[in-house]
Amino acid sequence: LLQVVRFLAARVHLGRATMRASQKDFDNAVKQVKLLKEDPGNEVKVKLYALYKQATEGSCNVPKPGVFDFINKVKWDAWNALGSLPKETARQNYVDLVSSLIPSSEASSRGEPGTQEKLLASEDVVVTSEDGITKIVFNRPTKKNAITTQMYQEITQALKTASKDNSAMTVFTGNGDYYSSGNDLTNFTSTPSGNIEEFAKRGADILRDFVDTFIDFPKPLVAVVNGPAVGISVTTLGLFDVVYASDKATFHTPFSHLGQTPEACSSYTFPKIMGPAKANEMLIFGKKLTAGEAYAQGLVTEVFPDSTLQKEVWARLKAYAKLPPNAMRISKSLIKSSSEREKLHAVNAEECTTLQARWLSEECIGAVTSFMSRKAKL
Repeated sequence: LLQVVRFLAARVHLGRATMRASQKDFDNAVKQVKLLKEDPGNEVKVKLYALYKQATEGSCNVPKPGVFDFINKVKWDAWNALGSLPKETARQNYVDLVSSLIPSSEASSRGEPGTQEKLLASEDVVVTSEDGITKIVFNRPTKKNAITTQMYQEITQALKTASKDNSAMTVFTGNGDYYSSGNDLTNFTSTPSGNIEEFAKRGADILRDFVDTFIDFPKPLVAVVNGPAVGISVTTLGLFDVVYASDKATFHTPFSHLGQTPEACSSYTFPKIMGPAKANEMLIFGKKLTAGEAYAQGLVTEVFPDSTLQKEVWARLKAYAKLPPNAMRISKSLIKSSSEREKLHAVNAEECTTLQARWLSEECIGAVTSFMSRKAKL
C-alpha cells in the first residue's frame, strides 16, 4: 500500500503540464484496460482505480471504509493520496499508465474495440472441439491457471454449450505446469465500492451456477490433471466421471488456511470417495496429496508418467470418443441418478450459503489479507 501511495503522490508533482489527454483519449484508455491480455496486478489496478476516480469525480469525497473492509480501504487510501490533483492531470496520468501496459505492436493492431473484446473474452479459457472431444483448457499459465470471476462464467457457459454440441465427451486440462491453482484471490479486490455484502452474494451466486453446471452435465466428463491442482480445481474433481493425472500432479485444498470452507460438493463427494477420515484430513486440515495418494484414495482414476501423459491419455480418450454417445450418456444417467443429482444440488446450495457468510467474516478477511500481504512481498 505504501508503494501505491508513494507512486500516486509522486504523480501530483510529476503530472504533465502540457499535452493534456482529451476526453476521447481517456475513454479509449478505459476501454483498453478491459482488453488487456495480461492481468496487470493489484498495485497497477489500484493506481488505475484512483486515477479514474480522480479524473471523473475529483478529490476523494467519500468516508473512509471500515477497518475490516480491507479492499475498499486500500482503494480509498490510494484515491485520497492524490489530494487536489487536477482532473485533467489525473486523466493524462491514467492514459499514460494504460499506454505503458500495452505493447506498441498490440496497440497498433487493435481494431474495433467490440470485436477485439469478443475475441479476448475467452482467451483465459480455450475451448476446442476435435475427434468427438470438446476440450476446455485453463489458459493462464503465467498465473498458474488461477480462475478469475470472468473465467468462472466462461467455463459455465462453455459447459452449457458443450452439453448440447455434437461431441461425445468433454475434457478439462491446464496449459503449462499447473492444472489450476484454484480461485484467483485477486477476485476479492473487485468488491463493489461500499457494498461487500453484495459482492459476497454475487460471488456465491456465480459459484453455485458454476458447480450446478458440473452436476447437470449429461456427457462423460474427464479431467486430465497435468500438474498441481488447488482449491476449486480439486473439489470439482469429485463431480468428474474419470480423472487422469500426471505423476507430478498434487492435490491441495487449503480452505481453513484462508478462513474458508469446502465447495463444489466436496463436503459430500470426498467422504464418499475416500472415506470420512481421509476427506477430513484434506478438507479440514488442508493436507496436500501426491498423485499416488490421490489414486490410492480413489480421487484419481489412473496416474501416468509426466513424460507420456499427453500421448497416452489423448490416444485413449480419442478411442473412447468413438463409442456410441447415447449409450455413454444413458450409462452416466443411471450411475448418477436423479436423486443423487438432487442431493448434490442441495449440498452445493448449502456450501455456497456457508461460503457467502465466511467471506464476510473477520476471520476470513484477516486470513486472505495476510495471504495477499505475504504474496506481495515475494
